[in-house]
Amino acid sequence: MRVLVAMSGGVDSSVAAARMVDAGHDVVGVHLALSSAPGTLRTGSRGCCSKEDAGDARRVADMLEIPFYVWDFADRFKEDVIDDFVESYARGETPNPCVRCNERVKFSALADRALALGFDALATGHYARLSDGRLRRAVDQDKDQSYVLAVLTAEQLRHALFPIGDTPKSEIRQEAARRGLAVADKADSYDICFIPSGDTKAFLGARIGVRPGSVVDAAGTVLAEHDGVHGFTIGQRKGLGIPGPGPDGRPRYVTAIDAATGTVSVGDLADLEVTALVGDAPVFTSGVEPSGPVECEVQVRAHGGVVGAVAEFRDGTLSVSLRKPLRGVAPGQTLVLYRPDPDGDEVLGSATIRAAH
Repeated sequence: MRVLVAMSGGVDSSVAAARMVDAGHDVVGVHLALSSAPGTLRTGSRGCCSKEDAGDARRVADMLEIPFYVWDFADRFKEDVIDDFVESYARGETPNPCVRCNERVKFSALADRALALGFDALATGHYARLSDGRLRRAVDQDKDQSYVLAVLTAEQLRHALFPIGDTPKSEIRQEAARRGLAVADKADSYDICFIPSGDTKAFLGARIGVRPGSVVDAAGTVLAEHDGVHGFTIGQRKGLGIPGPGPDGRPRYVTAIDAATGTVSVGDLADLEVTALVGDAPVFTSGVEPSGPVECEVQVRAHGGVVGAVAEFRDGTLSVSLRKPLRGVAPGQTLVLYRPDPDGDEVLGSATIRAAH
């Protein structure tokens, strides 16, 4: 089988490539140039897509004796991930850029090009598993990335391979060291890859500009002024610009954001609890829409907990009733449905949260 391996320059994708070679496939490595300024090196483990990363990926490919290329996807990444991220925050939402990158770049633009060039599959270093075409959680629960892959369609999954999902991260590093890969001890990247400074508010402010509004309490009393709703997210407690806790001495949290009026509402912790979600643009990883209510578990953050729920698809949207309340759920987040399974929780589908109440 001809396999294209997306090589980021990190330990996970490097071991994924090595395993594909060991399996006897015809393997080619590709590094995605996603930054318009690739000369900027990472700071510690922040950021990605630097010349350092491309160089690390190339050295691994050389050791594995496989062809290696760098493909420029910077324009596509800017349009489908960065611009989408900024626009979503400007609407008062809280998006996950890793979800959009997988959905629109890695398993859409990249996979499409791979198939057009005659490759049979795209392999990545994601921590997830495929079993009989079904997407499942990784063995390493702490590193599981099935959440950010839950936007993939059945057709996309049919051409996907996740070679390391059956192995804990600690063993992946040990394997890389045994293979003599220089990236064995390379630090994992974290935060948002295109904001290496880690200052999301400043990044957004530079692109959205000043859009003044007010921070108000449940009674509508103005507590503070702000420069834009992009500086807030549902559940936020710090950096609200208000003078201390509420009259009852309890901390206050962002409970609602109205981008049209620039109003940020704050309230008690209890005000954050929701028991129902409505999701747009649902994707069902099996390719089959459910015909009735489905018992499942729901996860709304990449590394968040799960709660039992009943989900139902109707009129193009996904309605989810939660067995227990969740806190801090924001429009723009991705909700992912799982079916508990002894062989590893199966991903049923996903949707972008439009409303929570």
